[in-house]
Amino acid sequence: MVNFITAVLLILFAAFSRLLPHPMNFAPVAAIALFAGSYLNKKYAFIIPVAALLISDAILGFYNGIEWVYGSFLLIGLIGIWQKSRIENAGAARKTIFVASTALVSSILFFVITNFGMWTSGFLYERTFSGLVLCYTMAIPFFRNTLAGDMVYVAVMFGVYELVTRLAGKQVLQTSKIGK
Repeated sequence: MVNFITAVLLILFAAFSRLLPHPMNFAPVAAIALFAGSYLNKKYAFIIPVAALLISDAILGFYNGIEWVYGSFLLIGLIGIWQKSRIENAGAARKTIFVASTALVSSILFFVITNFGMWTSGFLYERTFSGLVLCYTMAIPFFRNTLAGDMVYVAVMFGVYELVTRLAGKQVLQTSKIGK
């Protein structure tokens, strides 16, 4: 139960952080999806993070292209579910490398999907191959912040979760020894 509560609180904290002033695209969206897929039961892995994202979007305002953001969010959640079995019994170094790698892949996936969505809208770019190339080229400065935000939020969310669950596990172990 401690694990579930810790995971949900981290997701809510990350979603709430979207409401605080931050550099453009330095947001926890991919980190929330990756984390939820990695640590929540499949039943909750999409419901809780989507609900948190919807609540923060309701406050911030809904926007054009939201379906592309949520679509990438769901795919990143699937990456987290895929990752879950690979990190459960991994050592700290291997887990860190694996999580950092999937965070990088998640950032790239978000970049590719959401910018493709922007291009298909025809709002800013012609629906030609050169328009697509221009769309991705113009988005590169935003990708830097997306990648930085994802890495920071993934490090915080995964790190805090591991720390809290280990400390809670030690507390349970100590309590059981006291009762003997």
